[in-house]
Amino acid sequence: MPASDYKTALVTGASTGMGRAIAERLAEKGLKVHAVARNAKSLEELAATNGNIVTHVLDVSDTEAVTKMVSGLDIDVLVNCAGVSRPGSILQSDAFDIDEQIDVNLRAGLHLARLLLPKMMERDRGHIFNITSMAGHYEFGGHIAYHATKAAMHTVSRQLRVDAFGRRVRVTEISPGRVETDIFARVEKISPEEAREKYFEGFEMPQVSDIADAVEYAIGTPQYVNIGLIELLPTLQVPGGLRTAKRVGDKVILTGNK
Repeated sequence: MPASDYKTALVTGASTGMGRAIAERLAEKGLKVHAVARNAKSLEELAATNGNIVTHVLDVSDTEAVTKMVSGLDIDVLVNCAGVSRPGSILQSDAFDIDEQIDVNLRAGLHLARLLLPKMMERDRGHIFNITSMAGHYEFGGHIAYHATKAAMHTVSRQLRVDAFGRRVRVTEISPGRVETDIFARVEKISPEEAREKYFEGFEMPQVSDIADAVEYAIGTPQYVNIGLIELLPTLQVPGGLRTAKRVGDKVILTGNK
């Protein structure tokens, strides 16, 4: 269905990366976008790009604040994109590492679905996007709570389809592999330049615009079509063994486990 058939959207994690790209794309398509994130300065810059964007500075793990924010809103498109990750296996994780990831990556998405899905069903119109990760489907070293929460959101995506059965509410999970964002710098607490050199230079990586393309595609299919899962990886990244290839001229170099 045309994006114009939807009037409003709510995007979490909208200040940077994939969330920002999705918020910008939906606003360009004419939707009034409620952009949610913790970084006030970044949200202010985002709002300046398009008059269709309304910003909300809050932490999605604050259920009371989220409930107050959505009170009275009729949201057609919900994009659960906010996410945090902490490096290390369970042996290096502390209580905060685990709790924060559960709160942001899982609990916030559940509460937003709980708050917004009923009105979607009443209107017989709506679309929920959960931006998960290949980490929810494949195992590699460390990041145990991240894997667990993304796997849980995969299940949430499937279950929401069951809960909304009989109404024209669509649910799409987009599960990216490595995408060129600032998450690696934030997780490893290194500079963006260091992260770019380590994870992106010389690689052929999807951009955040490719994730926005996937959202636009899923929305644009006929209303009788539900795109349930899009696994979006670099062509030179495979989940089996989780090896990523780096091309130097005609030579292919296989690296690491990400």
